[in-house]
Amino acid sequence: MNIKIISDSTCDLSPELVRQHDITITPLIVMKNGEEFYDGDTITPSDIFAHVASGGCLCSTAARSVGFFADVFRTYAAQYDGVLHITISSDFSSSFQNASLAASEFDNVRVVDSRNLSTGQGLVVLKACELAKTVSSMDQLKEALDAFTSRVEASFVVDKLDYLVRGGRCSSAAALGANLLNLKPCIEVRDGKMIVGKKYRGNFAKCLSNYVKDRLEGREDIDPGTLFITYTQVSQEAHDAVLEAVHTHGHFTAVYETIAGCTVSCHCGPGTLGILFVRK
Repeated sequence: MNIKIISDSTCDLSPELVRQHDITITPLIVMKNGEEFYDGDTITPSDIFAHVASGGCLCSTAARSVGFFADVFRTYAAQYDGVLHITISSDFSSSFQNASLAASEFDNVRVVDSRNLSTGQGLVVLKACELAKTVSSMDQLKEALDAFTSRVEASFVVDKLDYLVRGGRCSSAAALGANLLNLKPCIEVRDGKMIVGKKYRGNFAKCLSNYVKDRLEGREDIDPGTLFITYTQVSQEAHDAVLEAVHTHGHFTAVYETIAGCTVSCHCGPGTLGILFVRK
């Protein structure tokens, strides 16, 4: 089958991977001072950080409309045997709902809820590109990906809680306590939702090194294929500590580094880094 793979911009795949696999990206909306921008097209994470650092309010994100998705699907439905669109977790956005409504107009379009975000979603997209070469039907592809999503393990460590507090996702009291104790929380994605996991303490680079060790060391259930290191603005020290820890404690065929897009940046801010991979 000749299948077109499409994904929300929240997959955070690098431009090189997008080109290599001929993936079409649909940018989410980013609202800044009441003005609408498009993730990765007309606004970047650096723009968001500069805006907030200069005293501006936090930016927010929004899904594209049903009509937008219908137009995108219409473009490709006639050119391909099938069209598959992969969205950010339906617990984080109405993107899946809107895309599913649009897909109902087309016999050969399917929509998959990644149950994830960032390169956790990106791992689902890459799996779709792999499976699309061998499947015999769109329903077979969707069924395989729906099963695959539960195997993706995604987490991030956040250096400072400022963005989470200003966005209402963390209380000021909790943030004050974390700052006084120099705590760096690990945010985990489980069943499409974000929860707070282990809290690390001390120098951010050292915390990240310990975080990677905790995630990878001694585990027999990790698929050795692909690992993503995905981050917003972090220091060279933090970056190097993570890279060293991944190569010390992990054994992956491919390790990709990507910059987190506007969604993670809007909600977590600079100083956010995660490793994302697949379980067997």
